[in-house]
Amino acid sequence: MSAAKFDEGRLAQVLVAPIISEKATSVGEKHNQVLFKVLLDASKPEIKAAVELMFKVEVASVQVVNIKGKTKRFGGRIGRRNHLRKAYVSLKPGQELNFSGEAA
Repeated sequence: MSAAKFDEGRLAQVLVAPIISEKATSVGEKHNQVLFKVLLDASKPEIKAAVELMFKVEVASVQVVNIKGKTKRFGGRIGRRNHLRKAYVSLKPGQELNFSGEAA
């Protein structure tokens, strides 16, 4: 595993949360991918190492998407949602992640 190159404390923070939505579910079924919300400064090798370390699975590839925070109004004030970085993690064939029945 490639987890040895990185600090385990940092890897524990890289994955912020899994994204569980209708789109994420359909992508997961079609392409054997899992979506995660990750830190804005997380690199692809870090994300790969973190997923392999946390979930004990083999990762084939990682694609990332940066999403700018939307501008929203709260009454008369204008605010902005936080920027977001999503990671599409492709698992190797035969690998599977299950969030529902897992006690971390």
